[in-house]
Amino acid sequence: MTLSTELDPEDRKIITLARSARARNGVAEGAAVRDETGRTYVAGTVELDSLKLSALRTAVAMAVASGAKSLEAAAVVTDSATASEEDRAAVRDLGGAGTPVLVAGPDGELRARVAAG
Repeated sequence: MTLSTELDPEDRKIITLARSARARNGVAEGAAVRDETGRTYVAGTVELDSLKLSALRTAVAMAVASGAKSLEAAAVVTDSATASEEDRAAVRDLGGAGTPVLVAGPDGELRARVAAG
């Protein structure tokens, strides 16, 4: 069984949203997080002279700014093999150490599933 077939529909949805954000905005990464109520927050990489944020940290910040109290899952679409420690730390801060972080390639195929902790 491949990693992709192990995804439930809600996890597949956040990968699809992350992939769409990356493509639509022409950025290095796209990310999406799902909060404790099932709401999703989608973001791309932020690259300004005065502010640089990964897509996943931006999505977590959007969730916090919108009142989310916890996260159920996070996804990032990237060329990297895994999520950075800084990205996992942001997910961990809101969702806890066991929050799954799904890492997918630009084609949307799941490459890794790691815990935020």
